[in-house]
Amino acid sequence: KVLAENEQLRKEADDLGPRAELDYWKKKLSKFHYLMEQLKSPDVKAVLGVLTAAKSKLLKKWRALDIRITDAANEAKDNVKYLYSLEKYYDPLYNSDPVSMLDAIPGLINAIKMIQSISQYYNTSEKISSLFVKVGAQQ
Repeated sequence: KVLAENEQLRKEADDLGPRAELDYWKKKLSKFHYLMEQLKSPDVKAVLGVLTAAKSKLLKKWRALDIRITDAANEAKDNVKYLYSLEKYYDPLYNSDPVSMLDAIPGLINAIKMIQSISQYYNTSEKISSLFVKVGAQQ
């Protein structure tokens, strides 16, 4: 269920600011971190041991799910890390008058450009465009 939700298109209000993007990924990280912890539990390890001993065909599906969960958790972790790095640049959008905001814009754009060039997951045009829309929507 968590993976299915993860793959759905996001529906958001048009007036959300960049903090909403960070909050979104923090929630995803929390969900997947909890799921990863459950997968490491002794009960799950015992079930996997039984499936392995029985040479069950379910192991192939299990491994595929485990890979998808791990990848989604890594994406959320990576995105949270990079979006936190933007916080100092977009805080003035929330706390300053319009004239003072102008000083923060070049640094914010450069930081987003850096994320696009080095992030393994956040470097898609869809994610970067969505982030710029959120930056533009912050009043």
